[in-house]
Amino acid sequence: MAEMASLSGPEKAAIFLIAMGEKFTSQIFNKLDDRQIKKLSRAMSRVQDIPAETVQQVLNVFLEALGKPLDLRVKGDAFVKRVITETMAGDRAGTILEDIEADLSPVPFENFKDVDSKVLAKFIQNEHPQTIALILSHINPKQAAEILTDFSENMQSDIMLRVAHLENVPQNIIAEVEQVLQQEINALGTVDARKIGGAETVAEILNQVDQSTENAILSRIEEDHLDLANDIRKLMFIFEDLNEVDDRGIRSLLREVNNEELTLALKTAPESLKQKIFSNLSERAAAIIKEDLEIMGPVKLSDVERAQQSVLRVAKKLEAEGKLMLGKGGEEVFV
Repeated sequence: MAEMASLSGPEKAAIFLIAMGEKFTSQIFNKLDDRQIKKLSRAMSRVQDIPAETVQQVLNVFLEALGKPLDLRVKGDAFVKRVITETMAGDRAGTILEDIEADLSPVPFENFKDVDSKVLAKFIQNEHPQTIALILSHINPKQAAEILTDFSENMQSDIMLRVAHLENVPQNIIAEVEQVLQQEINALGTVDARKIGGAETVAEILNQVDQSTENAILSRIEEDHLDLANDIRKLMFIFEDLNEVDDRGIRSLLREVNNEELTLALKTAPESLKQKIFSNLSERAAAIIKEDLEIMGPVKLSDVERAQQSVLRVAKKLEAEGKLMLGKGGEEVFV
């Protein structure tokens, strides 16, 4: 977090709030909802030692003039714990602090993230479906989706059902899995119980697979678990849901996506979404894309879906940076 260029919006806000002090931060937290507090608190908890020059740069974003810069020789986790404890009532403060501590705990199977998905799929293909579900629940949804496509349809739905039903997994269970896979992974440690899996994790994974795989898995799940399948669908963010993103967020997205990929992604988009995109482009850029769509010949549906997934990945990256809001949440905090 030392380089200004690498800082996300929440990280800049975290440095700013710590620099302003606990009393100021408490007053800000009093004006935010729990979701916003958690997002800022997670960033603040990761702050350790911030060089004076970085503090200077961050504060210049918020203030027109800044005096002598200060080194932040503090422990961000202790700072945020004091602020939350002093600001909120017991149960609310405890819930937020528990969520933050869980997020900051070492993540099992962390070293899987650098393993090629094909290699990892071959390695775990003979494991019990419950073990595979445990692993896929911990790794990046995109990587999990790539691994999932290497299994049969029956296996895919079985694994996703197990992911959906995972909740609090005791330490000894995770430790046992890590021990079996000891030669391939370097366990980073576990906590007493980690909340993993669930419909949300399934939705994140299925957001990354192709449409046919998604439909096949959901169809099989809903045969015996209709309510669960409906819950998963509600949590999934699809390309058409960009209609719900405000104009400011759409403009942020369009700055990050090239026109060729955007044009292909819009091939099967509903007219309402196309108009939303066009209205946030310059007249010239919108005219070019409209013309390209008109003269575009038949294209593979898989190519269109791949372009749409690429645009969605950019959207999710921007959401993590606090530049747009996806889904059905409260208002986002922009910093």
